[in-house]
Amino acid sequence: MIHHEETIGEESLFTGRMIQLKRLTVKLPNGSTSTREVVVHPGAVAVLAEVKPGSIVLVQQYRKPCEKILWEIPAGKLEPGEAPEQAALRELAEETGYVAKDVQLVHRFFTAPGFTNERLHVYFTSVVEAGEVHPDADEFVEARLFTRDEVERMLENGEIEDAKTLVALYWWRQNGR
Repeated sequence: MIHHEETIGEESLFTGRMIQLKRLTVKLPNGSTSTREVVVHPGAVAVLAEVKPGSIVLVQQYRKPCEKILWEIPAGKLEPGEAPEQAALRELAEETGYVAKDVQLVHRFFTAPGFTNERLHVYFTSVVEAGEVHPDADEFVEARLFTRDEVERMLENGEIEDAKTLVALYWWRQNGR
């Protein structure tokens, strides 16, 4: 049987520009106490854009925590008070230059619930127009179009290692888009 853990103490260990690290003291269902280290995150969005039938845009970006370059769908964190749909449209335009009028929710999920509350909203759009790329000052990304066959090959060869991108691409594959 699953039981709730009551938070009875909280200590802030670190506050950065994107995350906060807290140590929580919790009361366990059996009455004893334990600690939980939690990364508090504002949430994030990602968008799979089918730029033309059978072709999507991915961005290549160096990810320091992984020490490697990854192919991903455009993504970024939510700004305070920003609606996820608007954030998805903003991130798509910033990272790829493609402008969409609307997006459709694919999935919403917790990225790593064992240590963070980050919730990721994944969207899809197929109505886009080309525009100007304008990434954040500390963001260096390269956007490229991939056909369905190229995506299938990348999936089969394990070339896509980013979870949000895998979720989106498997959804795209399953829904015959």
